[in-house]
Amino acid sequence: MRDILNDIEKWIDTGETIALATVIQTWGSSPRKVGSHMAFTLSGKITGSVSGGCVENAVIEAGYQVLKNNHPQLLHFGVADEAAWGVGLACGGSIDIFVNVLNQEFFQHLKSIHSNESSAIHVTAIRGSDKLLGKEIIITEDKEVFGSIGNEWDKQVLNLAMESLSQRVSRRVELVELNEYIEIFIEMIQLAPTLVIVGGVHISIALVSLAKTLGYQTIVIDPRKAWGNETRFPNVDILIQSWIDDAFDKVNINSSTAIAVLTHDPKIDDPAIKIALNSSAFYVGALGSKTTNAKRNQRLLDDGVSESQINKIHAPIGLDIGAQNPEEIALAIMSEVVKSYRKQNQTEIKNKAQSPISNSLISEVL
Repeated sequence: MRDILNDIEKWIDTGETIALATVIQTWGSSPRKVGSHMAFTLSGKITGSVSGGCVENAVIEAGYQVLKNNHPQLLHFGVADEAAWGVGLACGGSIDIFVNVLNQEFFQHLKSIHSNESSAIHVTAIRGSDKLLGKEIIITEDKEVFGSIGNEWDKQVLNLAMESLSQRVSRRVELVELNEYIEIFIEMIQLAPTLVIVGGVHISIALVSLAKTLGYQTIVIDPRKAWGNETRFPNVDILIQSWIDDAFDKVNINSSTAIAVLTHDPKIDDPAIKIALNSSAFYVGALGSKTTNAKRNQRLLDDGVSESQINKIHAPIGLDIGAQNPEEIALAIMSEVVKSYRKQNQTEIKNKAQSPISNSLISEVL
């Protein structure tokens, strides 16, 4: 959604009626992931993609009907359907797409969530009776709730939504209540991950390039102008040439942030690691041999860092792939970051998933 927000806002300002198509499930070789969006108008404006071009025309044709009669549609394209061969999915993929008229009030909430760099869950009823179809709820990380699927469904929906928020996954779920059936799509709205690199060393140059290729926002911190400068890092998103305390005051560290500390200079590395360990960053890694890391750990212990905090440090940094040059070391680091990002906080996730939703949250919508 983030990539199409500006276009949608321009269309709203000019009075356009807008349809939003969302990928809710894929199988096989479908080229776009769950949660991908495409928006379009009756006047022919299009932004975003749901299949990389395979089914766009068919989705837009169905979307025009949605815009005209204000009735959402759940579309399926797959190799078993005659239509699929005509739209480019004959290679073995299939895809489900939900098309609905854009709710402009909900769009403003979604835009605010993205602007505030926070996470949330967006729930949509994709199957059910006409009174339920297309109904939406947004639940933020701060447990603010907007909208309702229907009072008889909201408690179940909210519990599932909070579970998905803790697990950071999007999914579709079927529910039954008093012989009535509903299917919902729970979409995780998650911050784009950020990699903060402390130290403008040679490894960092390759690491910035690789992280950006993988969709990470990149930040390089180094007070040493010879190391942290625009010439060495022309493609970094943010370059901060300040000492650690001042530098991290300018960085929004959250649960989608990884921090790699790479200078080998205790005056820079140690305070950076202390800040990182006291933050919500999902990954903290530090460069150095086992001997170097043992000495660093002792300094941190002497400085009041707990043993449990030190155990969170990935050191020596990176997966053991036998890396021998800066590019390979960057690959090892980024591989470990991605592994941590995809499997982060499993114990915490399990505990959150088993915790009941708070009465205060339920009462906001019941």
